Amino acid sequence: MSMIRDLRAVVRPSSRVSLRKENGPYDAPRDPATTTAVVDCAVYRDGRRLETGGPLGPQEAMRLVRRDGGFAWIGLHEPTEAEFAGIAREFGLHPLAVEDAVQAHQRPKLERYDDSLFTVFKTIHYLDHDRSGSSSEVIETGEVMCFTGRDFFITVRHGGQGSLRALRHRLQDDPELLSKGPSAVLHAIADHVVDGYLAVADAVQDDIDEVETEVFSPGRKGTPRGTDAGRIYQLKREVLEFKRAVAPLLRPMQLLSERPMRLIDPEIQKYFRDVADHVARVQEQVIGFDELLNSILQANLAQASVAQNEDMRKITSWAAIIAVPTMVCGVYGMNFSYMPETEWKYGYPLVLGITVAICLGIHRTLKRNGWL
Repeated sequence: MSMIRDLRAVVRPSSRVSLRKENGPYDAPRDPATTTAVVDCAVYRDGRRLETGGPLGPQEAMRLVRRDGGFAWIGLHEPTEAEFAGIAREFGLHPLAVEDAVQAHQRPKLERYDDSLFTVFKTIHYLDHDRSGSSSEVIETGEVMCFTGRDFFITVRHGGQGSLRALRHRLQDDPELLSKGPSAVLHAIADHVVDGYLAVADAVQDDIDEVETEVFSPGRKGTPRGTDAGRIYQLKREVLEFKRAVAPLLRPMQLLSERPMRLIDPEIQKYFRDVADHVARVQEQVIGFDELLNSILQANLAQASVAQNEDMRKITSWAAIIAVPTMVCGVYGMNFSYMPETEWKYGYPLVLGITVAICLGIHRTLKRNGWL
């Protein structure tokens, strides 16, 4: 146990990972001008990276591993089928796993083949956005596929977010941990991805709190002012995307922590329990986000209905007041030959006074009842 007591410090730096662009890709993004999808390839022996004096290809890396031991770690970014075919043959990867890795758009999962494990992670990145708008996305997703073998570890990344470069450097700074082999790298990636979930969950919580405050904060005359329903729908859409990344990952992490696997070092395996626990925690948060947004949306729609009802009551009240002089004017606008009030000296002021008195009485009654 003492050999890996600093595991947490390696895969989780002391400072909180930023949610901004510094969070960058796991490996460097692929240069469009290059003809290869390999962004990094190295051989590790006794936890240390071998210095080869130049770029190392996958085939050459495996020759070094088979000759002198250690393991190869190869990072790729969005390889095509043709680019990945040679690596798949060299490492004996299963065709179904290769197809999933090339095509991407996979759900998080763990698949066991004869000589390798195939693991899919959904990476989540929180985007800077205009808090007053509802058209921009809050969450952007990517994918990291991992092939774990006895003497190799291959990562295939899709999307422009979520970097393994900094993680690789941190692992290289701890040879004792890296000497545990590919399973240590798999745990580090899983832990790093799930830590990203925790950070994004905190950021989404802040957005939901802000929307909740807008919905229930008092507006004019002490009534809740409400908010744009489009923004609530936007958050619900992003939370659903978040849920699709988190929920399927719980079972694979539980399998890695509970079932003995010959490709997973026993000392590393127990640390997958912590990863599974954090996945469960984030899953509960995401479910809570969805339920809370449902309640906020219903409250916002109810407030909109109440506001409409208040407007209708005001319109109805003024219509009732206006109906009195309209009726009086309608009566005296008829062309009868004999109307006694028209010949009386005080007929006009009397009718006008009675009309005003009735209108004032109706206005006072409606205002007392809260309609005006």
